[in-house]
Amino acid sequence: MAEIPDRNLGLELLRVTEAAALAASRWVGRGQKEAGDGAAVDAMRLLLSSVEMNGTIVIGEGEKDEAPMLYNGESVGNGKGHACDVAVDPVEGTNLLAKGLPNSIAVIAVAPRGAMWDPGPAFYMDKLVVGPEAAGKVDLDASVEENLKAIADAKGIRVTEVTVVLLERERNLEKIRAIRDVGARIRLISDGDVAPALMSALPDTGIDAVMGIGGTPEGVITACAVLGLGGEMQGRLAPQSDMERKRVLEAGYDLDRKLTHSELVSGEDTFFAATGITQGSFLGGVRYTRTGATTTSLVIRSHSGTWRRVDSHHRWEKLSKISAVPYHPM
Repeated sequence: MAEIPDRNLGLELLRVTEAAALAASRWVGRGQKEAGDGAAVDAMRLLLSSVEMNGTIVIGEGEKDEAPMLYNGESVGNGKGHACDVAVDPVEGTNLLAKGLPNSIAVIAVAPRGAMWDPGPAFYMDKLVVGPEAAGKVDLDASVEENLKAIADAKGIRVTEVTVVLLERERNLEKIRAIRDVGARIRLISDGDVAPALMSALPDTGIDAVMGIGGTPEGVITACAVLGLGGEMQGRLAPQSDMERKRVLEAGYDLDRKLTHSELVSGEDTFFAATGITQGSFLGGVRYTRTGATTTSLVIRSHSGTWRRVDSHHRWEKLSKISAVPYHPM
C-alpha cells in the first residue's frame, strides 16, 4: 500500500550543518582547530534547538564533564516529535580545517531512539565500507585480496582499477601493503573518516571502498549515511592502547565480534546531513561572495532511499537580522 509522504527531518538537519559549516569557515587555515570546532558546536547547538524532535546525543563532543556542549546524553531538539538518537561531528577533520586542507565537513545523523550502536569507551574500529554494487559481496573476515576481487567483479572493472581510501597511519601499514600486493590503487588521507566513506557509496567519485582502522564514533555516523545510500559497512573494534583495550573489555564489548551494518544502525528511517567547510572532492567548501556565502551539502534519508545534493546561497544582510550565529567573516 502506498504511503502518504511524511516529514523529511533531513531537510531540517540541513540547516543545522549549514550553520555549523558557515560558523567554522571563519577559522579555515588559521591554525586554531579548537576555535573552529567551538564555533561549529555553538552554531549547531543553537540550530538544533529549533528542530522538531525529542533527541538525545549518543555520539557527541565527549562526556558532560569534558564537553560543555553537545555532550553524550544531552537532550537536543525542541522536545516534540519522535524520540531520536543523534550523532554529531560539528567539524569532521579539525586538522583539515585548521590547515585549510580539503574535505573538512560538518555532519549530523539521526535515527529512531535505540537504533544507534553505542561505541562506549571504544575509540577505534577496523572498517570496510563499499557502495551499492558491492553490498552483500564483501566480508571483513575475508582477505584483502578476496574483498578487492569481489568489489572489482561487482563493479565490472579490473582489480587494478579499484581505488581504496585509507587513513595514513602506522596501524594501517599491513593493510596498505596487502592492497598494493594485489595491485589495486590507494588514496591515502591524513584525517577524516566520514567523507571518504560517503565517496565510496556515491556514484562517480572514483572511490570504490574504504578500509583500515579509524574512529569508532565516526563509524556509526558513517553507517547511518551508507544505509541511506544502499551501501554496506562492517566493523570490528580495534583498541590502540592497553588502556583503551582494558576499558572496552571492562565495559563488556567483544573484540572479536564483527559488527554488521544492521548492528551499527538499525531501523528503517535514518537521516544524515553534511555540509562542506573546506573545498572537497565531492562537497564544495564555504565560498564567500560580495553579499554572503555559498555552501554545498548532502542530505540522505534511508526510508525513501533519497539523497540530495543541495547548493545554498546565504545573505549576511538577511541572516544577521534573524540569527544569533556569527556567520560573517572576521
